[in-house]
This record gives sequence, structure tokens and C-alpha cells, in this order.
Amino acid sequence: MGKGLSEDLRWRVISAVEAGMSCRRAAARFGVSASSAVRWVREWRESGRTAPRRQGGDRLSRRIEAHAAFLLAEIEAAPDRTLEELRALLIHERGVRVSNSTVWRFCDRHGLTAKKSPGTRASRTARTSGRQGEPGSTPSPSSTRRG
Repeated sequence: MGKGLSEDLRWRVISAVEAGMSCRRAAARFGVSASSAVRWVREWRESGRTAPRRQGGDRLSRRIEAHAAFLLAEIEAAPDRTLEELRALLIHERGVRVSNSTVWRFCDRHGLTAKKSPGTRASRTARTSGRQGEPGSTPSPSSTRRG
């Protein structure tokens, strides 16, 4: 991720616009994009701010963290729930719409694992997959004849 441009450059663009130059012309003169010049001037006029804002980081976790006690209690009550089930609980019980990845990141932050019970043991008496070349089986790409 790149760094924000210097406050000095921002101030020069803002000063040029305040002196009567258009935002696009000031942007071209100082080698920045027109959209940046427009944003900097608007921000300066509205709040007097010229410093770059913080970049990156998590800005949305507070939405799900507000329901942390509810989610942690639900997970403790039924630890084998899927992310989709937890997401559905949030929608139906709390009216909060989040993605499965948001629920996963919540679990990860709180040290919760998503491990499920192991599947059933392999059968010792019956074949669980068809043999190569039997009707209905699909040949693997490594065993097909070429040419």
C-alpha cells in the first residue's frame, strides 16, 4: 500500500486553487490526480484539514464486535455451528447483516477454531469409490490416453 502524499504538496495545491487556479489545472501543475486535488480542497474548506488520513486497517469489525457477548454465548451453547448458521443468527436475532468472512474474522480474533467432528470411519466391508474403468466412473486426467 502506498503512502499519502506530503502535507507540503497538499498545501501547495490548495494554495494554488485558493489563488484562483482550477483544481484540474493545479493538479496538472503539481503532478497529482485531479480527483485528489478536488478532495484535498474540499476537505480543507470543510474542516481545515490538510494531513493525509490513515490508510488501511479494519474499519468494520466494530459492527460485529458490538454483538460479541451474544455470539460467544451462542458458540459456547452449540460449538459445532457453521459460519453460515452464526451469520443467520445475527440476521434473525439481531438484525445485523454481515458476511461469512466477517464472522470468520470475529472467530479468529477471539481464538475460536472452526474444527468440526471427524467424519465416520472408512468402511472395511464395502468399496467407497468406483474402480477405474467401471461404468459410471470418471477416468482421472493422468490415466487417459493422448493422441
